[in-house]
Amino acid sequence: MAGPPSPRTERLVLRRWRPEDRAPFAAMNADPAVMEHFPATMTAAESDALVDRIEAGFDEHGFGLWALEIADTGRFIGFTGLSVPGFRAHFTPAVEVGWRLCRSSWGHGYASEAAARALRFAFDDAGLAEVVSFTSTTNLRSQAVMRRIGMTHDPADDFDHPRLAEGHPLRRHLLFRVRAAGRRVP
Repeated sequence: MAGPPSPRTERLVLRRWRPEDRAPFAAMNADPAVMEHFPATMTAAESDALVDRIEAGFDEHGFGLWALEIADTGRFIGFTGLSVPGFRAHFTPAVEVGWRLCRSSWGHGYASEAAARALRFAFDDAGLAEVVSFTSTTNLRSQAVMRRIGMTHDPADDFDHPRLAEGHPLRRHLLFRVRAAGRRVP
């Protein structure tokens, strides 16, 4: 668990996971509104397994999906950070910036603020040349975050998610990119 200090913004702390994060994370992952653009909600066991995979990713890559908390209160509100997609596509291997916030934290600019900080970490600390992000064609809120943090979309990059069956309504995904060179990360 030792490593560089947690990335911060004025309002948010991006940090490693704690045992007390698991229950609110499981509740968030069981919320149908939060999981609307994913194939299904998650059980508590599936949510805990995801935390375990996230923590293993920190150990393997030196970065990961940080637990996200409000700096003033310490309240857990979700995750934001970097991950390595575990499937093959025309753009992999790659590093993705991603986020998932509890519904009560939507509409406050937290996803954009934290994702922009994660990108600064990706380029300034991890030395990455490019970061991607992707979502289903129906996830307009995440697409808006991607644009706000300086990512661009080329329809030629769009793809069918290989982990979703042919005909699944979420299968088609949009791919966004941002490169270290010439970036305009807020």
